[in-house]
Amino acid sequence: MAQYLELDGVFLALADPTRRAVIHRLGRGPASVGELAGEATMTLPSFMKHVRMLESTGLIHTAKSGRVRTCELNRERFAVVENWLAQQRRLWEERTDRLERFVIASTEDPT
Repeated sequence: MAQYLELDGVFLALADPTRRAVIHRLGRGPASVGELAGEATMTLPSFMKHVRMLESTGLIHTAKSGRVRTCELNRERFAVVENWLAQQRRLWEERTDRLERFVIASTEDPT
């Protein structure tokens, strides 16, 4: 059950276009909150809510040096999504394989 709570949190974080844009930008490398906020069309306090959400789900790490807070993508955290997708892929492949076997058997047995 805990793995699903983790997954829910990650999907919730990724459900928002602003947070997806931050993730996309951080895919190119670390950036300051100021840089990231400059690309968003909202106030800094509102933008910080998005940063906190991403950080609370473990998708990003932040570090403060002086007055600058830098964000970095936590690529390892995406394993939660990758594992879930792999499970879903296996499940659907098994189902389509069974359906294929059923269809082939139905066409070969004309009773």
